[in-house]
Amino acid sequence: MNEVLIRIDRGDLQETFIRNVLLSALNGLGFSNAEVSVMITGDREIRELNRYYRGKDNPTDVLSFPMGDEVGGTYMLGDIVISYDTAIRQAEEAGVSLHDEVERLLVHGLVHLLGYDHELGGEEEQEFLKKEREVYALLESSQGSH
Repeated sequence: MNEVLIRIDRGDLQETFIRNVLLSALNGLGFSNAEVSVMITGDREIRELNRYYRGKDNPTDVLSFPMGDEVGGTYMLGDIVISYDTAIRQAEEAGVSLHDEVERLLVHGLVHLLGYDHELGGEEEQEFLKKEREVYALLESSQGSH
């Protein structure tokens, strides 16, 4: 069974919303025993992580930390960290709901955990975008079936 571990340090997002997005995506992608951890935090904390792990001294919207290890029959995909503060700003700028923006960030983070990287540009970026579209299509079909 797929599992999503969630820690919300900032904001008022519901765990069930986050869990449902990722479980729908994992199930649709054919995972049956995978684990993803999600932390919702603020700009200050994500800035520290971004500086430490990526050498970029600024807040960002989402960070992904892939593991890709199998432990006791569970495939540990890794961790997704989202800045609630940045998600709110980006939702307002894009004219979308906070839930739509957080869903976008969860999908983006998950695609990174699956081993895709848009920052490499070229063909790798195209493969990343293709996988993102695939996950969105899976989410739309699973939401339509409820």
